Amino acid sequence: MRHMGNPAMKYLFYFPLFAILLIAYNILMLVGYTETNPVVAHMPLVVRPEGMDLHLSDFLLGFGLLLFFGEMIKATRYSRSTIIDHMLSMVVFVIFLIELLVVPAAGTPMFLLLTLMSLLDVVAGFTVTISTARRDIALGGNEN
Repeated sequence: MRHMGNPAMKYLFYFPLFAILLIAYNILMLVGYTETNPVVAHMPLVVRPEGMDLHLSDFLLGFGLLLFFGEMIKATRYSRSTIIDHMLSMVVFVIFLIELLVVPAAGTPMFLLLTLMSLLDVVAGFTVTISTARRDIALGGNEN
């Protein structure tokens, strides 16, 4: 990875994006919003005159998908620090899993889906990194 002007910016690349989602869910859980799952927006639709209500869980899942996309982009880069990124993502997944199994307010279908997304982040991150490293090694071997 190329050195950036601000050394603190380098460490932002190590930060697992799903930790943002985990922190957001825990804050909402403490406030009590995850149990009520309030409607936060209404979307008018042509096919349904009454429209569609968007709940807090819909936004959290959509945000999780965006973060998953960001994690996949991060997984395509390969450097010595990539293993740190994967280890931190694994820690976030373990926290998701422990909360799912132990915390009553986290025992919701939405939190289960977020936990599965975190697991996919870990598995896909390792898979993409291994594939990228294998390709780099194969290209390096052909140059000799």
